[in-house]
This record gives sequence, C-alpha cells and structure tokens, in this order.
Amino acid sequence: MTLDIRSRLNSAGALPADASRALLIGRAWVPAVKGPTLVRIDHGDLFDLSAIAPTASELLNRPDVAREIRSADALPRVGSLSDALANSADEARDASLPWLLAPCDLQAVKASGVTFVASMLERVIEEQARGDPARAEDVRRKIAGVIGDNLRSVRPGSPEAMRVKDVLIAEGLWSQYLEVGIGPDAEIFTKVQPMSSVGTGADIGIHRRSTWNNPEPEIVLAVNARGETVGASLGNDVNLRDFEGRSALLLGRAKDNNASCAIGPFIRLFDGAFTIDAIRRADLALKVEGADGFVLDGSSSLAQISRDPLDLVQQAIGADHQYPDGLMLFLGTMFAPTQDRHAPGQGFTHDVGDLVTIATPSLGALVNRVNYADAIAPWTFGAGALMRNLADRGALKLTPPSAVP
Repeated sequence: MTLDIRSRLNSAGALPADASRALLIGRAWVPAVKGPTLVRIDHGDLFDLSAIAPTASELLNRPDVAREIRSADALPRVGSLSDALANSADEARDASLPWLLAPCDLQAVKASGVTFVASMLERVIEEQARGDPARAEDVRRKIAGVIGDNLRSVRPGSPEAMRVKDVLIAEGLWSQYLEVGIGPDAEIFTKVQPMSSVGTGADIGIHRRSTWNNPEPEIVLAVNARGETVGASLGNDVNLRDFEGRSALLLGRAKDNNASCAIGPFIRLFDGAFTIDAIRRADLALKVEGADGFVLDGSSSLAQISRDPLDLVQQAIGADHQYPDGLMLFLGTMFAPTQDRHAPGQGFTHDVGDLVTIATPSLGALVNRVNYADAIAPWTFGAGALMRNLADRGALKLTPPSAVP
C-alpha cells in the first residue's frame, strides 16, 4: 500500500489555526524564473517579495521586517497556496508550476541537542547500547531504576546539577550526553549546510545502512545576524540512532545526509499576535504512517524544555560566534520513539515510504515522505547557483553599507 502524500498537503493543514493574523514568509520554486522566489503567504495566495529582498537571509536581517512586509504595496501574485502545496510532493510534481521549498536559504542550519530529559536519557541509552536496538530496553530499565525522571527539575549548570553529576558518576552512568544536558554548556551543532534543507511535501532521507533511525519533531527559530529571534518554523531533524550510538564522533554521518533536514512549511514572523512566549507554550504533534499500516503518534511539549529557547540562541550566536547570514536553530525534541515496530524489544525505526507529519496550531504542519538518501535527487542548487540565478533575473540589489548589520 502506498500512502498518498498529496492528501496531506492542503492549506487547511499547512496554515496556522489563526492564519488570518499570521505573517508568513516562504520560498517557492518558480519555473518562470528557473529558481527560488521569496514569497509572502496571504489569503491563500503566494506574493513575490523580491522587491523587498532577494533572499530570506537578507529579509530577516532588515531592522523591522514585519512592518516592512505589511506596508509593502501591490506585491505580484505568484500563484495559489493550494496549488503550490499540491505540487510540492516529489513524486507527483509538474515542473511547469510553482512548488514550495524550505523557507530559509543562506542561513546556517544549527541544532540544539539533548534539551529535554526524555530525549537526553535516550541519547545515553543509545551510547550505552552502542547503537544496538536489541540492547536498548535493558539499558533503559537500568537507568530508570537508578534515576527515574528526577532530572526533569534540574536546571542545567546549577549546583544541584553538579551534585546529580557526582551521583551518576558514582553509579557508572555518566555520559557526554548528560554533560550537555545538565551542564553549563548546551550542545549546538551544525545540522546541514545552508540551502540543503527540503520543504514540505519533499522526500526526507535516511542512510541505506541504517537500521535504527527516527524523526525528530522540533521548532526551529529564525535568528538574524544581530542575534535577534525574528520568527519560527517547524523542522524534522532526521536522525540515525545506530550511527550516533556507535560513536558521538559519527554525529555528522547520523545527522547530515541528503535530504535529512526538513524545515517549513513557512517561517512565521514574530509580531504583536505571535511572540516567543507562544513558542515556550507550544505542543508539537507527530504522526508517522507506514505503508504497512503502522501508525505512531507522539508529542513534544516546549514547556518541558530544560533550557529556555532564547538561552539556546545566546549560546549559538554572540561575541564568540557570528552568522552574517543569520541562522535557523532547531530547539531539540523530547520525542524519542520506543514503540516496537518490527519485533518485540526492537523499538521504532523508519521504513521507506513512511509519511511524517509534524504540526502545531501556531505554525501549521510539515509533511514529508521517508526515502533512502541516495534514492532522492541529489542536492545541486547551492549558494553559488542561487547567486547566479538572482543575477540572471536582475534580482540582486546591493544593500547600502548603512543598512548592513
């Protein structure tokens, strides 16, 4: 049985529940210009933002981006959102019509690791099981027997956290994952390269040699070059648990594969109707539907995060580390699937063909299908190709020096 992804790609699901108040930007591939176009999503249509900025990176670096977009006059219409969504599925695309891309472009794509107790303990389990799902349940029982979920109230970097660290070392359960989970320094790593993220409707990639992997539903903050958090999106930080469990030095292999990062469907900009407090309260719903009839439902609540989202931003960008093009920052997930799929004690892993939906009312829904990374069309349109395309279109505008952050 093959599940029809197009039935999940509709405006009702993709848009926030309060879409009439939401200031949404995205990117669409527009065949007429043979490249990506920055768009505003408004009243069910896509409108070209090229007159304001040629890239999402430059747009979000503007001093008051929400005001500038709202005050823009007579933006050209690109097409309807429903048509672009229907055409965003890799398997059924009409190359002569627009489709949606990831809403970011030149921004660095960074991720925060082990920011929730549940997922932190699962990382410890992966490490102690050495990437073997058959051993994971025994390790999970051992850890729960010693510490349960007592780490939930521990503030990272606090004296209490250091006392917990001493106890865990004495029990032989200390781990590098616990170090970044309750220590003073957050784990911030590069998820994928700029321009390589895929959007809603696209296939997402797992490595063909991986036998233990999972989606990671997350909120992704859009941060400009000044370190200001200006909006948010949804993301899937696809992860190979067996690769990372064998060695943390394989994090790049576990995280950065062709189409292993999905962001979208849009970036919702912060304004009077939508602030960082909405992110702090957000609940993410995850559904995995397999062609074999398997269904997995999960959730991740940002209220359970152990580090405040803006603290993670401050650890990612500042005096010690700059991002002139801004960054997209995954906030981490508390979701770590343990539901058996193929055999008792084996836990969850993806099958090719799985449909993955990540949703929250304030940001809509991100929908993707799982495939092998080497079976998905290779990524070829990078920063150089974008610059050439914008130059050919006459869309590149030099920003006056006074406007550069």
